[in-house]
Amino acid sequence: MPKKYVIFYKKILRLWFLFLIAGILIAAYIEYERFQRFYGAIIITIVSLVVLIVLYLRSLNFNRKLLKLMKTYYRIDDKTIARKMGSPLQKIREKMFNFSQKQAKKKWLIIFINKQYFFYHQQTIDGFMELYSKGYGDKELLEELNEFELESKAEIKLITETLIKYERLSEREISVEERRKQERFRD
Repeated sequence: MPKKYVIFYKKILRLWFLFLIAGILIAAYIEYERFQRFYGAIIITIVSLVVLIVLYLRSLNFNRKLLKLMKTYYRIDDKTIARKMGSPLQKIREKMFNFSQKQAKKKWLIIFINKQYFFYHQQTIDGFMELYSKGYGDKELLEELNEFELESKAEIKLITETLIKYERLSEREISVEERRKQERFRD
């Protein structure tokens, strides 16, 4: 994952054009008389601003399409998404990284494991949280959630850690040991 200062510099590099346009428009507004001879520059600036807005709207549209595709699956990885959308894998990974940084209040979940991003649908996470609170261990969670296409205990552990990190996972009603004792005595 990139470091915070790298992300900060990338944001500044992306926004320099907006600062330039804002400065030109403010200067044109303040000193209208002096800028009457610079109508061409002002028009070029406005056209550039329109182009920038169109590009921004395209990226928003891509994000919306990406989320819509991801929400149609219980579990989907970045390679499958790239293949289905016909987009470069690196672009999908960058978007999924950005989504994962902003997922604290979202109902879905994105994790990074084995050099891949995985998206989990809201129903998968709700089922996971319900079984977790009932005292299911990692092995039982994996067996019960096989309809949601979970594949390994490592995924279960990372989902648990991520949900705890974002304070979305409540305490267990009973512990795993107590639940196993109850199951043993029922039989």
